[in-house]
Amino acid sequence: MSAEQTGWVRVAARSGLNEGDVLGVDVAGRSIALYEVDGEVYATDNICTHAYARLSDGWLDGDAIECPLHAAHFDVRTGKVLSPPAMDDLKTYPVRVTGDDIEVEVG
Repeated sequence: MSAEQTGWVRVAARSGLNEGDVLGVDVAGRSIALYEVDGEVYATDNICTHAYARLSDGWLDGDAIECPLHAAHFDVRTGKVLSPPAMDDLKTYPVRVTGDDIEVEVG
């Protein structure tokens, strides 16, 4: 079964994402941010829900990403808004690691 049929797409090498890293990737017409927190990989939309800014240009503190534009914070595990000015949560994506491949389900 191909990635298009399952919805899982390889987006990055696991070896290229370290604790506390944020990596922006473009997948299937979406901008997605990958994060490593406590040995786990998480994925959310990469664009802040408040104003157009790439979260991958922001700062990861524990499990919270800070938007570089207006300092809104989001929980990277759940996508939930933690502080204004953002009001809308981020979309999150299922992630799996297969060997050295980080795969995100975008279908």
